[in-house]
Amino acid sequence: MATGVSVTSVPVWYCFGQNNLLARKPIIQTSTPCFVLASTKKRRRVIMEKRTEHEFTEKSLKQTERSSVVTPRVSERLARKRSERNTYLVAAIISSLGVTSAAAMAVYYRFSWQTEVGEILVPEMLGTFLLSVGSAVGMEFWARWAHRALWHASLWQMHKSHHRPRDGAFELNDVFAIVNAGPAIALLSYGFFNQGLFPGLCFGAGLGITVFGIAYMFVHDGLVHRRFPVGPIADVPYLRKVAAAHQLHHTYILNGVPYGLFLGPKEIEEVGGMEELEKVIKQRSTKITKAKS
Repeated sequence: MATGVSVTSVPVWYCFGQNNLLARKPIIQTSTPCFVLASTKKRRRVIMEKRTEHEFTEKSLKQTERSSVVTPRVSERLARKRSERNTYLVAAIISSLGVTSAAAMAVYYRFSWQTEVGEILVPEMLGTFLLSVGSAVGMEFWARWAHRALWHASLWQMHKSHHRPRDGAFELNDVFAIVNAGPAIALLSYGFFNQGLFPGLCFGAGLGITVFGIAYMFVHDGLVHRRFPVGPIADVPYLRKVAAAHQLHHTYILNGVPYGLFLGPKEIEEVGGMEELEKVIKQRSTKITKAKS
């Protein structure tokens, strides 16, 4: 996608009625040509039309169940939605507990081997710790780049399932999570069965990718898209801002920004879209307040 082409390089008469987008250019420093924006606007309109069906909340489900008139079609739809949420919840619990416990045991046994021989290799342990933190942070920047340059470009045929109403508990876009798990497993395995500074660094890198993957699943799939309940993390102020920022990505109001997740609010600030972000935050806060009342 030619994300670096300025709108100023395209004549106004060629924009086919996109002057409303040109008027928003102080918000966005760079943009795509107008024929791309026209396609984006059409895609955004389709998404917004189906948004009500795509975003079911617990409150809407409960209100519909308490309604005096529930048609068989509505009952079937509610049952299907609950089944999908329960299926994904079970998968999320099993995967997160399995991966977390495996990673914890790997860390324990790897360092216990060093202490058993009475030798603590400080550079190796320090390198493992630092690289685990660094790789977890680096994954945010990798995900941002891949999201913009790959998922919304050459891999759009797979990623578009995430931007459309989901039919079932899973979507084709979930394949990306499995793909990212491959390098993490390989790095953890090599670092676990080998000793030395380099294996220690590999172990730390695999551990950081694993931590990022688990956090991404709970915040993105659970908090933002409500594929399963997330409990108290929904009340964390910054995560609420992250959820609102990712919701802006799905509306295409800022031409797809943000493409990252945890640093999404920072991306929006960089393109001058804080006003739009505050609106979404207020809307989400109102919905949460009404749901709790």
